[in-house]
Amino acid sequence: MNRPQLAIASGRILSHAAHFRLVNRRPLTVCCPGRHIKPIPFDATFLGQGFRTSQYRAAGVAFSTMASGGEGEGPGASSGGEGEGPGASSGGEGEGPGASSGSKGEGPGASSPRQHKHSNRLSKERSPYLLQHAHNPVDWFPWGKEAFDKAKSEDKPIFLSVGYSTCHWCHVMERESFEDEEIGKILSENFVCIKVDREERPDVDKVYMTFVQATSGGGGWPMSVWLTPELKPFIGGTYFPPRDAGHRPGLSTVLHRIMEQWRSNREALESSGERVLEALRKGTAIAASEEQTPPAAPLVANRCFQQLAHTYDEEYGGFRDAPKFPSPVNLMFLMSFWAVNRSSSDGEEALQMALHTLRMMAVGGIHDHVAQGFHRYSTDSSWHVPHFEKMLYDQAQLAVAYVTAYQVSREQLFADVARDVLRYVSRDLSDKSGGFYSAEDADSLPTWESSEKREGAFCVWTAAEIRELLSEIVEGASGGGVTRADIFMHHYGVKEQGNVQPEQDPHGELLGQNVLIVRYSAELTAAHFGLQVEQVHQILASCRHKMAAVRRTRPPPHLDTKMLASWNGLMLSAFARAGAVLGDKTLLKRAEEAAHFLQQHLWDPEQRNMLHSCYRGDEMEVEQM
Repeated sequence: MNRPQLAIASGRILSHAAHFRLVNRRPLTVCCPGRHIKPIPFDATFLGQGFRTSQYRAAGVAFSTMASGGEGEGPGASSGGEGEGPGASSGGEGEGPGASSGSKGEGPGASSPRQHKHSNRLSKERSPYLLQHAHNPVDWFPWGKEAFDKAKSEDKPIFLSVGYSTCHWCHVMERESFEDEEIGKILSENFVCIKVDREERPDVDKVYMTFVQATSGGGGWPMSVWLTPELKPFIGGTYFPPRDAGHRPGLSTVLHRIMEQWRSNREALESSGERVLEALRKGTAIAASEEQTPPAAPLVANRCFQQLAHTYDEEYGGFRDAPKFPSPVNLMFLMSFWAVNRSSSDGEEALQMALHTLRMMAVGGIHDHVAQGFHRYSTDSSWHVPHFEKMLYDQAQLAVAYVTAYQVSREQLFADVARDVLRYVSRDLSDKSGGFYSAEDADSLPTWESSEKREGAFCVWTAAEIRELLSEIVEGASGGGVTRADIFMHHYGVKEQGNVQPEQDPHGELLGQNVLIVRYSAELTAAHFGLQVEQVHQILASCRHKMAAVRRTRPPPHLDTKMLASWNGLMLSAFARAGAVLGDKTLLKRAEEAAHFLQQHLWDPEQRNMLHSCYRGDEMEVEQM
């Protein structure tokens, strides 16, 4: 479990300065469907490790380090501790403290209309994440000139909250704090409150996440940062509980302390943030003489391999402890390293590290055995209990990793899993226009009568549900009276009392529930029940098909129908590559459909560049704003 921290800008900076730069630039215009996005006045490019302190102090505001929740990240976004995505710094995703996970307000496509006591400017936005906050008792602004002008004219600090629509801990913080009338009043009266969808504005997210990482050593979503009217950060963190809990300050306490310091000690508050920014500038200054040359590529690759080998989990695969991320970029590197070093022991070790990790993920609970695709990450080291969110960029990169593993090894499992991922994306994350949606939420209603969402409710099973659904007797099984449920539960580790350990379920949402994980090979399951292996394969496939039909009757999780050019490009590439390797014309055709979508909806022929995103409209059409 990673522990994103409350970060207070401090002049006490430890060694190993973060390798990024803050530079003044002329404003750049980022294209988005039908509009231009106003840039922020400085940019940060993150290239390495951040600072770490155990306590943060600024202008008399002091908080001890605090465990907090935060969501991980994908391509092109900044992040905190462990993460994914080409060109992205390592992301941090973890479990937050002491909050139940129910959430309200799913934005477009909510199950039923309802009257709202509050409405704010976000109701006019198209981002699913911003729409989720459109009826908070908080005077939210979208990122833009109106908010900046208000902060300057009223001389108020800015409270910047960044997240995304399928972020579990964003839902938690909304329900606990942003729907709280008292906290909403404090925020609205004393701060200019800005809400940002980090998938819409990765540039904004990157700048301020860099600051949070640099001052805390971690990061994640929801991200909470306080800025001067000039948009300079001075305090930052991730998830905050609404009120003090043990040694952890609540959001209400943090707000009151910042208000007090803003009034009585503002100069010191601002200067502490400025000292951090200056330290970052100095720490990222690059100086080299003309005689110096960069290290040779083989030396760099070998160092990367040694670092991965040092953190490799030999039993379950993957890297480091829980929470454990798929890290497809690392796996692709290891297979590429093997391709260049086939005759060496290091090359062979790199290949085995990659293949073993892919096998263990495939049989783990992070892999959705009923409805296909991969969840975001595992809360334990054995890939069993996932964070149930599904992200498009994970599916794209994992499909490529699995089809590459098949090319290398010719092991059929890898080809099957690649097809499995692409089947999920084609069915559940595809728009009729040919584009791909961004993500599927972790939280959903357990039943249609429920009023509060729970994480994983759409995906988990009780033993009783499985016994009732798969009650047919299997002829020929040893012992007599063996049902399909008996075989399925044995193979997938289903227990009468549930198979989720309490440490993986801090809020009791999975009590009595089972997350499917392959515990035995088909051969061992067949031997256990005295059946033929092929018969076991057929029984398990039939059971999964029947369970998938039942799952489709459950309340579905929120679907983020935003279609991002970059993530669609990743997915297009996955379909094209898998189609070519597997000789599958259907997959190639889907890649062509995605290419046509990008050309029709996200290509600007006049400016000759790609637009950032578009959305599914209320009538299922593609909207360009």
